[in-house]
Amino acid sequence: MRLAKDHNTQAAPRQCDVGAVTCDDMLPTTSYSPISQGNGALSSRDAARHTAGAKRYKYLRRLFRFKQMDFEFAMWQMLYLFTSPQMVYRNFHYRKQTKDQWARDDPAFLVLLSIWLCVSTIGFGFVLGMGFFETMKLLLWVVFIDCVGVGLLIATLMWFITNKYLMKPQSKGYDVEWGYAFDIHLNAFYPLLVILHFIQLFFINHIIIRDGFLAYFVGNIFWLVGVGYYIYITFLGYSALPFLKNTVALLYPFGLLILLFLLSLGLGWNFTKGLCWFYKYRVQ
Repeated sequence: MRLAKDHNTQAAPRQCDVGAVTCDDMLPTTSYSPISQGNGALSSRDAARHTAGAKRYKYLRRLFRFKQMDFEFAMWQMLYLFTSPQMVYRNFHYRKQTKDQWARDDPAFLVLLSIWLCVSTIGFGFVLGMGFFETMKLLLWVVFIDCVGVGLLIATLMWFITNKYLMKPQSKGYDVEWGYAFDIHLNAFYPLLVILHFIQLFFINHIIIRDGFLAYFVGNIFWLVGVGYYIYITFLGYSALPFLKNTVALLYPFGLLILLFLLSLGLGWNFTKGLCWFYKYRVQ
């Protein structure tokens, strides 16, 4: 810990790629790992203890041990993902310093996210007038396909892209953990879930599913904000890794998102009405 402390005092503030906030205020800039050897490689004992399989086994073993989970801290993270997501990734960096891994080792966040997903989906089924069995079928689809399945696909894709194309030349021996890539997806998915699956529910029957410009304008605004949160939090997650370069490229989808939003207003597309139709079609 003395080594990490001394290193932190030598780090000078740098300008980030986005905005005028210094990296010390927004993104961590300390050493990659305080328990690494001088050449950045772990000792054989540390390497065995920190293999991907060992980390995964430890995480899954704690999944049903609720007394060992820190739900208070997980709720703090959920709050700050809306108000100050940079704070959440500071904690990821601290975990790397103390436990030599970027990914979460406590499944409390995943458990709370699953609860949010279940409650909001049941609410969606109620708003759409679905019966009990239809709602349960929709819940299984949303949990295992929309969240877990799509999340695994996105995490794997981003894990491959970042390790293949965004690594700094001098970062040999370092890589993006797949578990961290999946955590970034969960972080970004939570605000999207709350915006589209909870807040939007109060506007669907009264405004969004009706005809007219106001209906698809309000509905598409929710999609613009929700997907925008997803892109930004994803960018912050990978920007927090000091061995990646050109992470600002992860913000480029914002341009496509805004263009799609304007196009939807011009053509009268209602994304939420399409989602409602798709959900009803799924449970038939």
